[in-house]
Amino acid sequence: MTPGGRGKRLPLGERRYADRVPPAPTALAALPGVIARYGAHPLALWAAFAAVHLWLGYLNLFGPNLPLGDVTLVYLFWVEQGLIAGNWVGIETSWVYPIVALLPMLAAYVLGPEPYAVSWLTIVMVLDAVALLAIAGVGRRVRHAGAAWWWMLYLAALGPIALGRIDSITAPLAIVALARLAQSPRSAAVLLAIGAWIKVWPAAMLLAAVVALRERSRVALATVAVSMVVVAGGLALGAGASLLSPITEQSGRGLQVEAPIATAWLWAAAAGRWNAHVYYDRGILTWQVFGEGSQQAAALATPALALVVLLVAGLGVLAVRRGVDEVRLVPALALALVMALILVNKVGSPQFATWIAAPVVLGLLWRPRGGVSFHVPVVVAVLIAVLTQVVYPFRYGELLGLQAPMLAVLSLRNALYLALLGWALVVIVQLIRRPLARSLHPAPHTTSGVSH
Repeated sequence: MTPGGRGKRLPLGERRYADRVPPAPTALAALPGVIARYGAHPLALWAAFAAVHLWLGYLNLFGPNLPLGDVTLVYLFWVEQGLIAGNWVGIETSWVYPIVALLPMLAAYVLGPEPYAVSWLTIVMVLDAVALLAIAGVGRRVRHAGAAWWWMLYLAALGPIALGRIDSITAPLAIVALARLAQSPRSAAVLLAIGAWIKVWPAAMLLAAVVALRERSRVALATVAVSMVVVAGGLALGAGASLLSPITEQSGRGLQVEAPIATAWLWAAAAGRWNAHVYYDRGILTWQVFGEGSQQAAALATPALALVVLLVAGLGVLAVRRGVDEVRLVPALALALVMALILVNKVGSPQFATWIAAPVVLGLLWRPRGGVSFHVPVVVAVLIAVLTQVVYPFRYGELLGLQAPMLAVLSLRNALYLALLGWALVVIVQLIRRPLARSLHPAPHTTSGVSH
């Protein structure tokens, strides 16, 4: 309007242009709000949960290359060997997994051998639902919509392997634990310790918590308590030295095909160099690569892994001594330790990618508390998941056949593993150089020196 109250009339062409153009940016500007509004609605999130799990369940049951083969052929065999023949892995014989891994395998047998696959998928889906509930909460709006939706995307990107291995039991346990870590470090440690007695990798997040949390003593005591119960139970069942067999079984293995440190020998085998070739080890039921220097690399892998874990933990200790905020340190340290377990390891399997979700979810959950930005891991982790699904189960035969395109995909995936470890280490070093002291658990309010 003009000062006199009369509107200034635009020329006809300008009026048409003005009428036509503004709605587009207005609609686009409203789009994020619409997405945020519907994304924060529990019905939309749980509908996505159901769709993702039904799709992955279908792929596991009917997809190519038997993606649920470990469950239906190996886990079922181990369970029936114990129930029928009385020869229990992890008790009478050495086993590649810790003894508590028998429990979910037995649970899937409750209805017998015929529905074993469906029972397994149902157990995993229930555990995933509990994990999503721990992230999203109960209410009319999703509590941590970004973390919840990212995890659904990650599961879909990872494919059937997200549900089809023993790691599928430990991944939601770890997410529930980390979602509880700020409120109840003791209960989080109990869940992580149980997970570590199913598959060792959650111990990386226990180590991060012991190093970086002010409540480290509660975490350590809870971990020791759970371990004492498991060891006592194992000894009562007659396990004995087989309780330590997951460590000894791993130490005698060669280079598994998907292990990042095996990449060079895969390319050598494709090029006909180093006398390298891929073979199936029937003793441990896995594909491995052999060639000049591979045995030495396999022998060095375990001490190298221990050294890298100690170095990463040492950085965490240094950060704590420098007064780095635990909110900023714990997620990055947890991610670095998990990535070290994946990267510096002679064992490599597609299901290892399931491990990445827990520390990334923790980073997203703690970002509003003042944690570091996890924008890079969010993107890189999804790329890792997509590449993993391309290789397994859909193109695994091409990888074993040493076809160059699949070797390139696997090499890129392994390079992204390295990038994720590098990102986490850079963040920790930056925190050490520029510490910001603020605790996840603020000190109690005091008046005149008296705590209330």
